[in-house]
Amino acid sequence: MSTPVIIMGAKGRMGSTLVRLVKDSDAFALQGVVERAEVSTGLELLGCLVASDLDEILPRSPGAVVVDFTAPEVSLSSARKASKTGNPVVIGTTGLTAVQLAELEELAKTIPLFWSPNMSIGVNALVRVLPLLERILGEAYDMEITEIHHHHKKDAPSGTAVKLAQVLAQSRGWDMGEVGSYGRHGLVGARPEKEIGVHALRGGDVVGDHTVYFFGPGERIEVTHRAHSRENFARGALRAVRWISAQKPGRLYSMGQLLGE
Repeated sequence: MSTPVIIMGAKGRMGSTLVRLVKDSDAFALQGVVERAEVSTGLELLGCLVASDLDEILPRSPGAVVVDFTAPEVSLSSARKASKTGNPVVIGTTGLTAVQLAELEELAKTIPLFWSPNMSIGVNALVRVLPLLERILGEAYDMEITEIHHHHKKDAPSGTAVKLAQVLAQSRGWDMGEVGSYGRHGLVGARPEKEIGVHALRGGDVVGDHTVYFFGPGERIEVTHRAHSRENFARGALRAVRWISAQKPGRLYSMGQLLGE
């Protein structure tokens, strides 16, 4: 049985990729798309519900999963609206504040709600592996992270880089709020032993590169994930759609639960 899907920002970079993959798959049915009226021309050809406001589609789409890769406030609004109708929601938006995430956690008590700053299966496998590597290497190894994205990306560092840093900090029993160094400039002095540097580069059309460095005595280990296309994230999001449609409300789900943590 196909899973009905509503896609937010259907003409955006991720939205258009999701629309194409959903249309090409028998596992999903494109129930509706949401886009600003001034850029929605042509969406009527998709053969689904088209609106400029999610509220116009939800009452006519029981059980459809909302997929949102737009912007923090828009994604939060989507979750609020879906909580009134009971529709599940999958969010891949980055740059959410702690306050916004706290509200998502509250909304997740009322609807099946999934959020991940990176929907890539490979990145989430990396999240699982990094603590093991950190424990094997030990505290003699300094840890740094770089991330590269296209020049349109608005938030920095990326949500994925933040997640990777948090995982490494937790593995060492550190508080990332205390040890995080987000870029360096000027006469900053010697690098403290208890620090994790996170550095953002922007340019061109890079989909997303993340590298974790372990600098040790006499050697350096680099672990890199490179996304070659947005299909990588879109396919992960659609895997989340199928999974969340079978879940109950109660917690803010993530890739960890989907992959069987």
